[in-house]
Amino acid sequence: MVAINDLIMNALPIPVLTVGPEHRIVHANAAAESFFEMSLRMMLRQKLSDFLPFGSPVLALVEDVRQRGSSVSEHRVDIGSPRLGAERIVDVSASLLGDDSDSVIVMLQERTIADKMNRQLTHRGAARSITALGALLAHEIKNPLSGIRGAAQLLEQSASEDDRLLTRLICDETDRIVKLVERMELFGEERPVERGAVNIHGVLDHVKRLAQSGFARHIRFVENYDPSLPPVLGNRDQLIQVTLNLVKNAAEAVGIDAPDGEIILSTAFRTGVRLQVPGSQERVSLPIELSVIDNGPGIPPELMSDLFDPFVTTKVQGSGLGLALVAKIVGDHGGIVECEPAPRRTTFRILLPMHRADDGRGADL
Repeated sequence: MVAINDLIMNALPIPVLTVGPEHRIVHANAAAESFFEMSLRMMLRQKLSDFLPFGSPVLALVEDVRQRGSSVSEHRVDIGSPRLGAERIVDVSASLLGDDSDSVIVMLQERTIADKMNRQLTHRGAARSITALGALLAHEIKNPLSGIRGAAQLLEQSASEDDRLLTRLICDETDRIVKLVERMELFGEERPVERGAVNIHGVLDHVKRLAQSGFARHIRFVENYDPSLPPVLGNRDQLIQVTLNLVKNAAEAVGIDAPDGEIILSTAFRTGVRLQVPGSQERVSLPIELSVIDNGPGIPPELMSDLFDPFVTTKVQGSGLGLALVAKIVGDHGGIVECEPAPRRTTFRILLPMHRADDGRGADL
């Protein structure tokens, strides 16, 4: 049985450590040996603190698991050190080995999609020049487009029926470009957003009604909600936009001809998920989970690493801005968005902070 467990552990592609009392390493899989560049025999002589920078939150996380007796996760933890390198950003998950055990299983996952998205969106210094350029281009492009559209409308008044088709095409195309430019302008928006307590189920119900009356009328919706969920700290209009983009993508992935098309809207309360605030040592809890799951064909593996980047899309007529905008808005809310691709079950998951009352307590619904 032990040999089978070792085979399973060594087959896992992510580093997994078993940490005993006093943070001593009890076991490690092959991926952990590779990650820390040390053999298992040498690792068994070490403590977890020997591998991590002084005061690393991973050590506190292990003790938190022991005290609470439940799993805990932290996103974007920097465990960089002279041994590991200047910067090593990982997601950490930890749980007890057993109910009666003092040993803790620690799993490290380096540079997830959510981490990449957050790093791109929070390093604003390098991005400001790009967003400023985008805003300038948007302004300069929209001005001549309005002139082109006006000229086409004037020509349409005296044109033949065949020529009217061409002038209408000009107007339609200029409108399409204006919409694209306006969406690009959103990426340069740096003003703080007004946020408050938002009932995420109200957001989902609103989006569901919009979808069922239009682009997703042919798809069956399944609701899997946690009715006790507290409010999210967010902006209702922006959260509607985020959810609508995800549901629209899900509907398009399922396809109009799918006889069993289904979209699952799910919410849950997840304890122990935390994210470091960029530029500070503060760590914010992200307990509110919102998921949009579809039974479409899935996402090509080659697109996964760049899925939330602008102009990356699987659609022939797509602009590739929908998921990029989702990532920006979720990042502005202090949350993370992740994708778990799978044929017939693609999941987009958003984790958001909970709204708290003025006295620091979670607000009631």
